[in-house]
Amino acid sequence: MGVLLNGAVDGRLVPEDRGLAYGDGVFRTLRLRDGRPVCWARQYRKLQGDCEAIGLRCPTPELLKAELGRAGEGLREGVGKVIVTRGAGQRGYAPPTHPEPNRIVSVGPLPAHPPSFREEGIRVHRCRLRLAIQPRLAGIKHLNRLENVLARMEWTDPAIAEGLLLDAEGYLTEGIASNLFLVREGVLHTPDLSRCGVSGVTRERIMAIALFERVPLRMARLQWQDLLHADEAILVNSLIGAWQIRCVQGREWDRGIWTPRIRGWLDASED
Repeated sequence: MGVLLNGAVDGRLVPEDRGLAYGDGVFRTLRLRDGRPVCWARQYRKLQGDCEAIGLRCPTPELLKAELGRAGEGLREGVGKVIVTRGAGQRGYAPPTHPEPNRIVSVGPLPAHPPSFREEGIRVHRCRLRLAIQPRLAGIKHLNRLENVLARMEWTDPAIAEGLLLDAEGYLTEGIASNLFLVREGVLHTPDLSRCGVSGVTRERIMAIALFERVPLRMARLQWQDLLHADEAILVNSLIGAWQIRCVQGREWDRGIWTPRIRGWLDASED
């Protein structure tokens, strides 16, 4: 795996970096193909928006794209990660007056998921951990992912591919590393992420294509019963594309028609 810190292969992150000390920063995880980031314009817009939301200066798209290409040179298919931290600071929560952000670009191979996850669908776990409600951070992919870490510690069974997260009030929000769509009577439903959760690029792409295809789409606060009564449930992100949920807490679904349809949408366009 290639790693660059501020463009240097031998860079070192200091212990005073606020990303390490406080989770003070943002990141994106994306797919690379022949050294090029897939859906780069959308990925960068998300990164830039997240930086702006917490008052961080974002590196230029040209710089980050070039560094992803350097770190992923020779890799036909891979995973890229871009981290932007506020940089080093003094002790205490107050950020430096003139911060010098750090950027970390890393590239590695795609995760080796069993082919059955894509072809047959997946089992998922209902997580006991509840997401805190914090509208100021809602949608942002910030560096404090401790909720996700604790949720992922709830199971060790390799047959379970993902966990579903509810918020503190019991509303269905997302997967630990994915966004959620439900289908009922031809209508796509996705959780409202205005109070917590991460708004992913693949979710955004699917919503845009659904609008173009005139597929009814609804963003709402979804309850667990909405999942149980759905005709189909689908988890999505930039690495997996779309996986159908086939089983959770005893509820089972037959193979659906919407997961391959959405996968076709994503495969047909890299916008």
